[in-house]
Amino acid sequence: MAKFFHIQGVPIGFIAIGLALLASMGGFIFGYDTGQISDILLMDDFLLRFGTCSSATNASTCSFSVVRQGLIVALLSIGTLIGALIGAPTADFLGRRYAMSSECVVFIIGVIIQIASSHSWVQFALGRLVSGLGVGALSAAVPMYQAETAPPQIRGTLTATYQLFITFGILVAYLVSIGTRSLPGSASWRTVVGVGIIWPLILGIGILLMPESPRWLARHGKIDAAQISVARVRGVKASEAKDHWVIQREVEEIRSMEEYERKVNAGWVACFRFGDGRKIGYRTLLGMSLQSLQQLTGANYFFYYGATIFKSIGIADSFVTQIILGAVNFGCTFGGLYIMERFGRRMPLILGGVWQSAWLIVFASAGTAQDPTTNKPIGYLMIVSACLFIFGYAMTWAPGIWILIGETFPTRTRAKQGALATASNWLWNFLIAFFTPFIDKAIGFRYGYVFAACNLLGAVVVYFFLYESSDISLESVDQMYTDPACKPWTSSTWAPVGFSSRSDLIEQTRAGESHKPSIGGVEEARVEKVGDGENTSGGASAV
Repeated sequence: MAKFFHIQGVPIGFIAIGLALLASMGGFIFGYDTGQISDILLMDDFLLRFGTCSSATNASTCSFSVVRQGLIVALLSIGTLIGALIGAPTADFLGRRYAMSSECVVFIIGVIIQIASSHSWVQFALGRLVSGLGVGALSAAVPMYQAETAPPQIRGTLTATYQLFITFGILVAYLVSIGTRSLPGSASWRTVVGVGIIWPLILGIGILLMPESPRWLARHGKIDAAQISVARVRGVKASEAKDHWVIQREVEEIRSMEEYERKVNAGWVACFRFGDGRKIGYRTLLGMSLQSLQQLTGANYFFYYGATIFKSIGIADSFVTQIILGAVNFGCTFGGLYIMERFGRRMPLILGGVWQSAWLIVFASAGTAQDPTTNKPIGYLMIVSACLFIFGYAMTWAPGIWILIGETFPTRTRAKQGALATASNWLWNFLIAFFTPFIDKAIGFRYGYVFAACNLLGAVVVYFFLYESSDISLESVDQMYTDPACKPWTSSTWAPVGFSSRSDLIEQTRAGESHKPSIGGVEEARVEKVGDGENTSGGASAV
């Protein structure tokens, strides 16, 4: 297998890039389904079929009640909430790849139900509920699979591609919608929904060609298969894996941690265990809090209701404005991939929270001070502030939280903790989607102040509770959280036993690749056995 390149002295294979991009189609599905509904709600045929109309032929006489509009938008989130919780045992039982394939089938069934809707808005909403089951399960499985399989040197970038594909899916949904809105009859909205079948077909079939998570394989006693999986990701031939020090050190680290975690109860209750020094419950609540706060940034206020918002401030073609927001969101996420890899996790999230809060205050203040429907400069200021908010969100909180969900939890409980965290995201997704029409009707653009406060809260939570997990292996992340001497605000300098700092870790790893010592030599001394349970605050060196 061809090596693609080297980072920090260790090989990275083509498969590592391929599995990240392919698995990220789960994010594309999520984004496409999120982005399509905002424009569909304004399409003439959709209004005539599912709205309340005083004329059977004039869409301008049609409207949705706040309850009906909220349910059409938000039932997807109820499905994703349930799907995220179901996704954990599914991924543990079937394996990460087969779980994703089965979840793609569920999503396709939901799309078919929506397309088949004729005049019942309830059927369309229930179709979104079913699709949500698949989206939610994928949102739990994909980041976990990417984090467990990707080399630690590029884990942040590869895991962040999930968020990149979410933004790409949103943008594609906007573009498809503007292209189909002039089609006659139901083709305007059925085409948008139906195109959604393509993406799960790509993911469901393609993911079966990728290697299974080596950590899932090790957990099920398949150490040889785990070794082959690691080798494929590293671009090393299977026949050479047993003699390659990088492969052997990674596999030994995974095996040692699995032996230790085998002694630990991995049920749902274990996710809220406190007082044993491993911070399992701490990390569960942290993950749930961060996912909730990602929703409370206010991003989906614009993605779900952006077309309606910009129509209300007097923009002639709100579809175009929505595309501008989607393009900013997608383009800036590329910057997010670099930022989260170059500057770690903590600082970008702290600065992002402050930046996002500032522009939401501008948005809310402008809309409250003047009527944007009669004052065009105010309307344009609101669009600019919304774009600058999305600029910050796309480069920090959007990719950062999905990266953290993949790398914060220990292997034994990762699926369940990831599911609980993701379910929290979808719970707030539902609450925002359903209640936004009511809140917007009551307080108007002052809603932005609420989201601004939540962004500042997010920055505070990150500073006081989140540990810096960049540049080290998943096993070392676990050891960092259990080290009583390490605090969140000092965690950026923490390194595994045998290294004085993370810089030292990178330098010694690069030097080790140059000399290529065997696993039985000097490097073996750094592979600390955690299976005996005697020391869980130090641990294996991070490749």
